[in-house]
Amino acid sequence: MIRTTPFYERLSELNATGLWGHWSGYLSALRYDMSAKHEYFAVRNSAGFFDTSPLYKYWIRGKDAERFLAGVMTRDIRLCRPGRAQYTLWCDDRGFVLEDGVVFRHSDTEFFMTTAEPNLGYFRDLVGRLDVQIDDVTADYGVLAVQGPRSREILHRLAPEVEKLRFFELTPAKIAGSSVTVSRTGYTGDLGFEIFTGADDALGVLDALIEAGAGHGLRPFGEDALLMCRIEAGLVLINVEFQSSRLAFTDHDRVTPKELGFGWMLRGIEADDRPFIGRRAIRRELADGTSRWSSVGLLVDWQDYDRLYRAAGLVPPKDETPLGYESMLYDDDGNRVGYATSLMYSPALQRHIAMARVQPRLAAPGSRVNVELTINHHYETVAADVARLPLFNPTRKTA
Repeated sequence: MIRTTPFYERLSELNATGLWGHWSGYLSALRYDMSAKHEYFAVRNSAGFFDTSPLYKYWIRGKDAERFLAGVMTRDIRLCRPGRAQYTLWCDDRGFVLEDGVVFRHSDTEFFMTTAEPNLGYFRDLVGRLDVQIDDVTADYGVLAVQGPRSREILHRLAPEVEKLRFFELTPAKIAGSSVTVSRTGYTGDLGFEIFTGADDALGVLDALIEAGAGHGLRPFGEDALLMCRIEAGLVLINVEFQSSRLAFTDHDRVTPKELGFGWMLRGIEADDRPFIGRRAIRRELADGTSRWSSVGLLVDWQDYDRLYRAAGLVPPKDETPLGYESMLYDDDGNRVGYATSLMYSPALQRHIAMARVQPRLAAPGSRVNVELTINHHYETVAADVARLPLFNPTRKTA
């Protein structure tokens, strides 16, 4: 059964293309305008809003809720005080990543969590005798991501509390007379916020947002523009940058937090007071240096890229649509040394960029690799430099 989000009635009126995709059983706009680039530039230059309601949402409550999450999540939830959010991962016993999500801490005993895939049964099976209640409230809430350099100015007109909201903080607020939670989070790598509202109040909140954004260039944006933004921002996507270990056929499709670029989440892993799932395997990986990959960014040599196409009698394409497949990476001797998971032309950086995995020996910024591409039905390689992620990281994101 195809479902619609609490915002669909209004968003369908704004969708000039009529293009919808399926996200967790919900209709989700691919783009509202004929060009996703118009929506992308709204996010980068003014502001846009995106319907993230199809995310799975769970309330995790009880006097043992913190203890429960500390024993499941790779990142230490005990360091997240009430009024803050935390991006995190959870792993299997072998230290391979199952999934990622964001935990919003409302109080000492109340946590709200969003995930891309369903995890209710998995989490409930881990509760045991702990005093923890986990409820799936996916259909009860609408979520709007308001992103871009003017997002704070627009939202301040509706909820003055956002003015002092720091990166990954959250606050209760009132919009159009409805109680909401606003967090300074998002998936674009830009200044941005997310509004969590009850499903029954969703249209009123959206209408108030649209009215507040009049004259500020605010517009809706769909999945196509979101994917462009998230690659520039170096934000991983399940089933693209990684597969859930639960569903992978072989270890070639599995990845550890370190290999996925989240070694920073493992601070404090040496302490014995938090034996989270996968800890032993991850500690062994770190101690023995057995990581197979390093996650990096790539900056394609635009002169080499243009030369290859012009030599073939073609105009060098500059397509911002991310490739839907992996691109192999080679060293100068022709040995395969990794693969790009997401490759696209960045409108902001005006060059081809990628999120990629390389052998650890090539992870240092400035290392050279060669990206495989096809020209006139023939394999070619174009030079690229390894760079740290994110490749687009404006100061306004965290300022």
